Amino acid sequence: MKPSHFGEIKLCSSIKQGQGNSCTFGEKCRFSHDLSKFMAEKPDDIGPNCYLFETLGKCNYGAACRFAKSHLGKDFENLINEEVVKKCEGNVLVKNNLNRDLQLQLRKKKVKFEKTDQYLTNMNKTSKPGASGKGNALKPVVEECGVTSECTDTEVGTDQQDTLLSTAAIKEDSTPQIADCAKKETSTIGALTDEDIIKLRPCEKKTIDFRNKLYLAPLTTCGNLPFRRICKRYGADITCGEMAVCTNILQGQPSEWALLRRHHSEDLFGVQLEGAFPDTMTRCAELINRTIEVDFVDINVGCPIDLVYSKGGGCGLMNRTNKFEQIVKGMKSVLDVPLTVKIRTGVHENHNIAHKLIPNLKEWGVSMITLHGRSREQRYTKLADWDYIDQCAKIANPIPLFGNGDILSYEDSNRALQTGVSGIMLARGALVKPWIFTEIKEQRHWDISSTERFDILRNFTNYGLENWGSDSQGVEKTRRFLLEWLSFLCRYIPVGLLEHVPQKINERPPYYLGRDYMETLMASQNASDWIKISEMLLGPVPQMFTFLPKHKANSYK
Repeated sequence: MKPSHFGEIKLCSSIKQGQGNSCTFGEKCRFSHDLSKFMAEKPDDIGPNCYLFETLGKCNYGAACRFAKSHLGKDFENLINEEVVKKCEGNVLVKNNLNRDLQLQLRKKKVKFEKTDQYLTNMNKTSKPGASGKGNALKPVVEECGVTSECTDTEVGTDQQDTLLSTAAIKEDSTPQIADCAKKETSTIGALTDEDIIKLRPCEKKTIDFRNKLYLAPLTTCGNLPFRRICKRYGADITCGEMAVCTNILQGQPSEWALLRRHHSEDLFGVQLEGAFPDTMTRCAELINRTIEVDFVDINVGCPIDLVYSKGGGCGLMNRTNKFEQIVKGMKSVLDVPLTVKIRTGVHENHNIAHKLIPNLKEWGVSMITLHGRSREQRYTKLADWDYIDQCAKIANPIPLFGNGDILSYEDSNRALQTGVSGIMLARGALVKPWIFTEIKEQRHWDISSTERFDILRNFTNYGLENWGSDSQGVEKTRRFLLEWLSFLCRYIPVGLLEHVPQKINERPPYYLGRDYMETLMASQNASDWIKISEMLLGPVPQMFTFLPKHKANSYK
């Protein structure tokens, strides 16, 4: 929903935080400073307790909070719990926020990328040997190769000079000194850096032992920070942010930088980048390496959507090996953390090409490979090909390869690990039942009750209010992501109701009654029932509220 749809006056942040009339914008401020009028038109509170006030000791949204009565005093004064504030003082709960100064520098294109520029210069010169030199720039090469200096005078044209160099390159067998000279010149192109004198050893860069860990996949829309916190509570070892477009990161877009945010509970965290060209991807990797805290960076080479694929990104890179190589080598040259890659079996159905790419990825220096056992054309119409994943795992050895696809129980996990993969990545399985990490680690089926599942949803909404805000706009944003998740969560069938254990991810049950009202409500495939669940946690929806799930199963108006 747009902010204008909430139908209430927007309160100035100086009034929210109890700063009186000390608004930095003065008379030019577009927001309201009339607190009494705002409170008269504000909708009723959702509940009696504010999660932010109870957890942090202070709610920065003040009177605009939808739980404001729990922390408002006389004359709508915003109260502060000093004891809780002191306990939380100095604790950084969320990292990797976009700095305002950095955002301005990115928008004005004043950020310098020295390592990337050096890599791109060397890449262009090595890819086009002899084509970049003109005029006097050829003189040192020609003179060292034994060609007379008369050939470099202004009387000789550029075409003739290129002909001389190409002739010297052709006569490699007859004149080995000329060939060695050209090789020597090519290897020392560019400015002299410390790395040319003192090479950085691989052991000095950060390394991670990925093996035998449970990896929560980077999930677009649903893989947000509150959802990752839920999965961490239930045993996820590795988490990764949602796919971020590198060009948007370089432009300083706040919505894209929000995908890089990291909660302090995420002890092994990475970010996933999508792009189609080595210059933007390498610059983005250098920027991330310099400004935020991550444990690894992942390249998305598996996104199947047309918008990404048509531009050469995502799965499109699997057919553009030259660009793919330049991207991997460029990003690896500017990163101090491991570089990983997520790929699919191929682009077209019944035409697997991942096994051809994996030896190249090993040569290029990738630290880990994740393979989704389906092609781009298949999407989710067929089961993942774990036999092919097994073949690719043997080819990838000793580099760890993680398998991904159709894991919804610990039995599925055990079968997957028998193929020889180093670990498994969970995507839809974690969306349908985020407690799957606990089931795998404890090797059991958890017949989780509807009350426990509702508590999970309550925790998600609390984390959402902490992440997106407890005012009307933050509440509706939390509701939107909750509904997107409920469109997957409704597919779970309680273990106590199954005819046979375990549930398969491709099996859809007919309409059934649960063991209580909440279990039946959670099993509904109708969006209007998801709205009812959200209203139990976040209050009634606004008048102009509409919802259409991303996978467009059904809609609510």
